[in-house]
Amino acid sequence: MRTVGLSFRSGAALFRKFHPAPVQMPANRPRARSLLEEIQQTRPFRSDSQEAALALLRTASVVSRRFARVVEPHGISLAQYNVLRILRGAGPAGLPTLAIRDRMIDEGSTVTRLLDKLEEAGLVSRDRSRPDRRQVLCTITPAGEAMLVALDPAMAAADDATMSVLGAAELRTLIALLGTLRTGGESRDGERR
Repeated sequence: MRTVGLSFRSGAALFRKFHPAPVQMPANRPRARSLLEEIQQTRPFRSDSQEAALALLRTASVVSRRFARVVEPHGISLAQYNVLRILRGAGPAGLPTLAIRDRMIDEGSTVTRLLDKLEEAGLVSRDRSRPDRRQVLCTITPAGEAMLVALDPAMAAADDATMSVLGAAELRTLIALLGTLRTGGESRDGERR
């Protein structure tokens, strides 16, 4: 059997890679309840994977509700807000309906229905007069832009308030872990499994 020698310096670096220094916790961090407590479940989870998946879904729901409370008084849903932000980012050229669908945070949203409601409210416009009548080009209207400008400060405050319980290093770790989970569902050729 062949052994590999590690110097103290390389061994210490390897240890730090997998056991980082304790993270400084924000002072305002509330005590985290376990998911079992939160959902009042008495039986243990089948596995850590099940608990992690359910905790992720529960957390996404809690965070979504916080953001929905910001946009709903303006007469739009969180999914409609997402469409408006996508169209604002697209600029004056707008985007086809399918491109909007591909950029949505919630992939289950029915984009056509969202666009119908936003168009009725005067927040988006759709141009069907292109050479290919099957393609509909969507743009944000000045009223849609104005709504986003009005919502921007409240949404930024909601972002900050939601994430304020995490330190900077924890935020970077969370972003990386969530990215790994999202791309872990893709096959090697980029198609979703």
